[in-house]
Amino acid sequence: MALQHFSTKDRILHAAEDLFAQQGFASTSLRQVTSRADVNIAAVNYHFGSKDNLINEVFRRRMDDMSAHRIAALHKALAAEPGQLEPILAAFVEPALALAQDRHGGTAFIRVIARAYAESNDSLRKFLSDQYGHVLREFAKAIAPRVPVLSKEDLYWRLDFLSGALTYAMADFGLIKRPASVPESTHRQRAAKALIRFAAAGFQADAS
Repeated sequence: MALQHFSTKDRILHAAEDLFAQQGFASTSLRQVTSRADVNIAAVNYHFGSKDNLINEVFRRRMDDMSAHRIAALHKALAAEPGQLEPILAAFVEPALALAQDRHGGTAFIRVIARAYAESNDSLRKFLSDQYGHVLREFAKAIAPRVPVLSKEDLYWRLDFLSGALTYAMADFGLIKRPASVPESTHRQRAAKALIRFAAAGFQADAS
């Protein structure tokens, strides 16, 4: 991605996102970020203060919008189709898959999310929990009445499983590859539909 047309702050964020996607958080140095963004270290310190804050801001600029879209879609689903589970799951899945389609860094950010799952970074996990844990709690609260046999622990396990499966699907790691003749949007819609059906079955399965 050409960075020269972006502001200094956005150049740093784009460069960091690409490098974190390629190398992970621990293996990426601020010197590499400044070299990719064509800025000096003072610019990183001015805008972000530290590497941990830079990592957090890479997540914030994407996840704030995605979280807002999820909550709005959830409220719409609850109003339009009360009692139904799949519209709630669609409100969780579809905004994330839309992010994966974003041609301005969406694919790189999906790999960054995968890195967050794979790497042990307590500071990042605390940030994500503090900033976005309320989104998962909102969905858990909406799902719970549709699956009353599940304990709170089972419900949260299954929401975690959905989040992991969604990240996998977003990253396009799996066996199903998009045929050249199928538009990206159509492929993502099919992925969303299949994942929502799969997740609904998982949530509705009897607890042991």
